[in-house]
Amino acid sequence: MGIQYTKWIPRVDDAEDRLEQLLGLLSQILIHTSGDVEEALKWMRYIDQRQGIFDDEMSYEIFVKELEKRGYVKQDDNAFSLTEKGGRRIREDSLRFVYSNLKKGLSGGHETPFEGEGAERLSETRPYRYGDQASNVDFTSTIGNAIRRSGFDLDLHEDDFEVYEVEHTTSCATVMLLDISHSMILYGEDRISPAKRVAMALAELIIRKYPKDELHLVLFGDDAKQVKIEDLPFVSVGPYHTNTKAGLLMARNILRRTRNVNKQIFMITDGKPSAIYDRNGRLYLNSFGLDPRIVNRTLDEAMTCRREKITISTFMVTQDPYLVGFVEKLTEMNHGRAYYSSLDSLGEYILVDYVKNRRRRVN
Repeated sequence: MGIQYTKWIPRVDDAEDRLEQLLGLLSQILIHTSGDVEEALKWMRYIDQRQGIFDDEMSYEIFVKELEKRGYVKQDDNAFSLTEKGGRRIREDSLRFVYSNLKKGLSGGHETPFEGEGAERLSETRPYRYGDQASNVDFTSTIGNAIRRSGFDLDLHEDDFEVYEVEHTTSCATVMLLDISHSMILYGEDRISPAKRVAMALAELIIRKYPKDELHLVLFGDDAKQVKIEDLPFVSVGPYHTNTKAGLLMARNILRRTRNVNKQIFMITDGKPSAIYDRNGRLYLNSFGLDPRIVNRTLDEAMTCRREKITISTFMVTQDPYLVGFVEKLTEMNHGRAYYSSLDSLGEYILVDYVKNRRRRVN
């Protein structure tokens, strides 16, 4: 299963903090088990045997009762399952997890997702124009201009005034395209769990900070299908190829129906396109190299997105040369953005890109 965990620190003064630690751990395990509570609880017991995470004050039995009491799980036919509230808790913990990595400043110079929304004052200034808000006047530069023009008489003229440049956030509609092809768990590396965690973190960020934004989720393997954000914990990979065109087409159709002017696709993938439906609706597969029959029609879809003013941001979680070559071409044709990201820093790239590219400068 490949769960990674750090050394457990059992002595916490506050019982609620102790419980929060355990709940956070369970959330991360539930992402790996695709929302299977029974399997996740087995892993909690296994970790307890290795790390001693439970004791007399917070036993395994007490912990499970707290899960039920707080409404995170429910019991049916002697088996526990995740509730809607439990899924929301996983999204919240995912955002905290990703945000904690952001605070470490891996790339530096980024604003965090928890800063206030609305207008943001920049350090750059420009001459005052009619209609500018008085609250944005740069008094230091304004007085300096007056002194340079008239000496210390401080005879202010309209031409002396300078104001700070301001950026405003804009609402946008985003489709998260998530690759669920078999390669997302191949070779002993679990790529789907970090991708799911980031998707849940982005969903929670939008719910909290950008309630006017839209976020849709599309899974793509042999085909593409839209799923609810609430179903993210239960997403798993399958014996699928990578039909990137089908994913882009469904995302474009979703965005075509939205009223938001700003539209974008975030695609998380680890493989080149290897599947496509032909003109007769039959699935055509080729996993070897870059098949022009598949690639060209996928690039056609990227061009259509560009014509409809839909930007594609691609996040590659491997450095497969075929994938890199394809994504470079797709990005060039769409005028989009492309990132190679390790699984550990995937959340940083996506959340920073989302916040950064919602902004426009107000002139």
